[in-house]
Amino acid sequence: MTGIPMLVAFVIAIVLMIVLISKFKVHAFLSLMLVSLLLALVGGIELVKIPVIIGQGFSGTFTSIGIVIILGALVGTLLEKTGAALKMADTVVKVVGKNHPEAAMLIMGWIVSIPVFCDSGFVILDPIRRALVKRTGRSSVASTVALSMGLYIAHCFIPPTPGPIAAANTLFEGAGQPVNLLLIIGIGVLCSILPLIVSYFFALFIGKRVKSKDELAADDGVLTQTYEELVAGYGTLPGTFMSFSPILIPILLMAISSAFTMAGVSFSLITFLGTPIIALAVGVILGVILLSSSGKLKDFYALTDSTLRVVGPILFVTAAGGVLGKVIASTDMVNYITQNSTALSSLGFFFPFLLAAILKTAQGSSTVAITTSAGILAPLMATIGFTSPLSIALTVVAIGAGAMTVSHANDSYFWVVTNFGSMEVKDGYRTQTLGTLLVGIAGIINVILVSLFL
Repeated sequence: MTGIPMLVAFVIAIVLMIVLISKFKVHAFLSLMLVSLLLALVGGIELVKIPVIIGQGFSGTFTSIGIVIILGALVGTLLEKTGAALKMADTVVKVVGKNHPEAAMLIMGWIVSIPVFCDSGFVILDPIRRALVKRTGRSSVASTVALSMGLYIAHCFIPPTPGPIAAANTLFEGAGQPVNLLLIIGIGVLCSILPLIVSYFFALFIGKRVKSKDELAADDGVLTQTYEELVAGYGTLPGTFMSFSPILIPILLMAISSAFTMAGVSFSLITFLGTPIIALAVGVILGVILLSSSGKLKDFYALTDSTLRVVGPILFVTAAGGVLGKVIASTDMVNYITQNSTALSSLGFFFPFLLAAILKTAQGSSTVAITTSAGILAPLMATIGFTSPLSIALTVVAIGAGAMTVSHANDSYFWVVTNFGSMEVKDGYRTQTLGTLLVGIAGIINVILVSLFL
């Protein structure tokens, strides 16, 4: 199957998956696997290749973010057990004020995701988010959405995240221009303004209408400790620097590695320490030091065991989302989109936006959507009139805006946000999916506005 029928089959598959999960209460893992299998059969993939593709999609997720999720969750558990998360929340509240935790998470997420993948960034910062919710009594969903959107904007707009860097290299070379990463960074920052504003107000809006499982449990009369009771249970909280170190040190290591890479300088030790898995392992070690200093080192095995039990379902559902993305990528859908791209080339900056949005929605990965879109556009840059450094930089960001639109069940980030944010799948569509749609649209509007004034 190819062409329009394949696109229709894709839409039906997504609707079927949503109905199975929301209406018939079929577990998300089984729903994703079933829909992936059906789509593979309908999409015309050879029968003997289907098991291989499913296996590749499943294992590929573990290869890319599986260990990162486990280590990040373990860091979060250690921060929570030692009281470090509460100390961090106190520090953040003193800076931004008790009434603005959503703004704090939005800005923190945006900054952290410049050198760090959004999946990793969410897992790393989630302990602070949870502690802030406890500290301020504000909506858990609002802080989840704010953190998610802040991370996502920088992830898709600003180097040294791999997607924008790859797109910049491809498009500048395609237009016969030297790569100007500093210009990309500046335009990415400038085009983040409207998406950040939209993210903030959407987080406040949706936080009043959707509740997390934790909030619903509290409404049902389940006893929860107040913030003061939590602090009293820890006795003396750790110092500020040691509390932040399991999060800041990994981020710093990844940022330094990214900076060296962007500068074209290679040091094996820096590269090694800046790998997300190793950087987060350093964070775990610092968390264990905190645990030891608090006299709770004997609890480390039990903490690790409980963390793995919690993370397991998240990993499997995320991997199933990877299967759906791999199946879609193995059909003729991407080729069909590529072959018909010239029909959209008269749309200006909306063309790269729509192209990336279609690819993102179809296969799930923002990085793949960015790099694929850049590869399609590179030979067309002169045709559509994007040959100046500024227009190329705006094209990179327009692609990034499309690559945010939208995050749903075939995107690993959707499952990270939904599960760590303690939300039902249907609420994930109301928050993460709708939020990424609005932020993506805000992004392309920002690009158009910048192009009119620069």
